[in-house]
Formats: sequence, C-alpha cells, structure tokens
Amino acid sequence: MNLKLFSKMMAAALTAVEAKKDELSALDGATGDGDHGIAICEAMNAAVAAIKPDAAFKQALNDMGFGIMMATSGSISTLLGALFLGMSDGVEKDELNGADIAAMFASGLENVRQQTKADIGDKTMMDALIPAVAALAENQAEGIEAMFAKAAAAADEGRASTKGMVAKFGRARNLGERVIGHLDAGATSITYIFKAFAETVA
Repeated sequence: MNLKLFSKMMAAALTAVEAKKDELSALDGATGDGDHGIAICEAMNAAVAAIKPDAAFKQALNDMGFGIMMATSGSISTLLGALFLGMSDGVEKDELNGADIAAMFASGLENVRQQTKADIGDKTMMDALIPAVAALAENQAEGIEAMFAKAAAAADEGRASTKGMVAKFGRARNLGERVIGHLDAGATSITYIFKAFAETVA
C-alpha cells in the first residue's frame, strides 16, 4: 500500500458514508442526537480534502487527522482525528506491506483508546473498529485483499452485535434498555468505511 492507493480507499469510504448519510442519522436519532450521518461525512470530507498527493504517507495521515479536528467538532471529530494522527505515529515508510499496515492501524486504535474508555460491548464505534484492526493483524501475512476483506467482515459482525447492547457512553446511555434493538450509528459508519476499503483494494 502507498498513499495513492490509500487516497483511493479514503475517497471510496467518503462516497460510501455520503450514500448512507440519512440512514446513519436515522440510526443515531433512535438513541442519540441524530446527527451522526452529517458528522461522519464532514469528518471524512475534511480528511480527504487534507491529502496532498505528493506528501509522505506519514505526513498525509497527520494532515488528515488535523484536518478533521480543524473542520469538525464533537466526539466523531475527536475520535476519527485521533485515529489518523495515531496511524501517522505508526508509519515510517511510503510503501507498506501487510505487517506495516497492521501496525499503522493498531497505532491509530491505540490513540483512539487514549481519547475514550469505550470498549467492545459498550455500543459505540469501538465495537466495529477494534475487531477490524484485530483482523488486519491476524491476516497480515495473507496480502492486503484478504486483510481488508476480513477486517470488513469483522467490523460488520461487531456492528451487528450492537443491536443487543445497552449503551454505556454518549446520550444513548441515558435511555437504558430502550436502546436494545437499535444498531449503533458509529459502529455502522466504521463498517461502511472498512467495506469501502476492502472493495477498493480488491
């Protein structure tokens, strides 16, 4: 993987969340503020707009993270911005193999963990992001097509599991068991992003 390919992956992910914007806001409306579709699209737009094609991979990721934080506000800005800034910390080369990609995403996740105590089972984006990053690491020797296919599947499984959960973070936590039966919007948007990544590398 190089920045040219990752830029294509990001553009595809932006297209994917924009196509699902209303659905994501409706999911969020059932348990939260109802603005997740707008927020994730603004954040991904800011990330894509920040990419300079001639930048080093590390610098581009850093620019994406700061681009999100400068252009947006709220929890998605903090968490998605932290993901890309952490990914920047975890990459040193411009051409990445499977192990480099897994390390880059693991570094991104570690930085997100510095911003939130949410974990698997808390009905947040982490229910999709943590399994996706784990799948990248577990399949790093299989080539990037397999890595991202497995990551997308793991994210989707995590997303589906949020339907039976009680929320422990955000506005949804005030609703108690009333949120059971609703998918988490953040986990859903992360799943759409990883599915777009997988389709692009395939």
